[in-house]
Amino acid sequence: MPSFAGDEVAKERYLFAKGSRVTANDLGAQLPSKRICVVLLSGIGDVVHGLPIVNALKRDDPERHITWVVESPGAPLLRPHPAVDEVLTFDRKRGLPEVIALWRTLRPKNFDLLLNFNIYFKAAVVSFLARAPNKVSFGRDRLRDPLVSLAANRRIPARDTQHIQDSFMEFLEYLGIPVEPVEWRILLSDEEKRAQREFFRALDDRPAVAIVPSSGREPKDPPIELLARVATAAARDLDCRVVLLGGPGKREQARARAVEEGSEAEVVWALGPDLRRLTYIIGGCDVIMAPDTGPLHIARALEIPVIGLYGHTDPSYHGPYGAFEELTIDRYNYDAAGKPTKQTAATAREGRMELITVGDVVEKLELALDRYIKPARSGKIRE
Repeated sequence: MPSFAGDEVAKERYLFAKGSRVTANDLGAQLPSKRICVVLLSGIGDVVHGLPIVNALKRDDPERHITWVVESPGAPLLRPHPAVDEVLTFDRKRGLPEVIALWRTLRPKNFDLLLNFNIYFKAAVVSFLARAPNKVSFGRDRLRDPLVSLAANRRIPARDTQHIQDSFMEFLEYLGIPVEPVEWRILLSDEEKRAQREFFRALDDRPAVAIVPSSGREPKDPPIELLARVATAAARDLDCRVVLLGGPGKREQARARAVEEGSEAEVVWALGPDLRRLTYIIGGCDVIMAPDTGPLHIARALEIPVIGLYGHTDPSYHGPYGAFEELTIDRYNYDAAGKPTKQTAATAREGRMELITVGDVVEKLELALDRYIKPARSGKIRE
């Protein structure tokens, strides 16, 4: 690598131009990092992807103090987490009073390093408010709002598009911190384990198959009729108990009710506002069936088999990380006949969730039962 005589801007431009051909930790490995502010606001799936990062930071130096700024919906995953020392919430939609409150909270804190994993303006607000001599974000090639870049003085070099989890791990590479082992460490309290046992004790001993009817955005949602017919087949033909999972939103509740009403299965209703409850129910199920949404990534982190339903987003970037690929239904890159038809324009992706068939999903459920569930079941509730 050329010598830049202390010109950090020139270094960054060089690394940005070279991309993955130059090791990023040439620039960031020596940064002080005893007190770190992690900026990773939304959504639930992204928060899950951030967990291996804080685990690696703590593994490298158990004395590091890690503060994580997150939006309220994701905070319950972090407050009991062993690698996160402090959780601050910031909900930009609440307006100026929320910004002022965060500024007052951050004002007395002095961080060595800020790591901003988000690409939107709301994360730039946090980065501007927090005090740290070194602030790292993605490079301009991956930002949706240039203000994010202005709020950083160090940037991750350009890289080919890859899974979000791998993208987040670039921050570790930049700091010269080992990535492996990749671990999430979502832990349940004793009280949550008791509640989990009580929930599943009310069910019989058939495999529990959870269906998540909704994602964060409507184009990613599977058709209601598809899910209703799959629920019927799971209960009637494969002798499974069907659990409906999701949050408290009106759209989520309405879609779940439509699945319940359209199915012949006697479903177990488990939607609600408590993310911790959602997590321990996911952890007790035998298999999760979901589109690209937070519960899918929670299930992956808990090593629960996941049947991913993809058409509007690419599972190569948004699928369950490094596992259960054989259970993923990919109608983003392939049509129903298996012919490659990758779509990149958002308008071309519309309607591709409708290409997923009941036969596609039932086939994957049968595979999950044979490969993961039947060998593991011994009459005990999964803890």
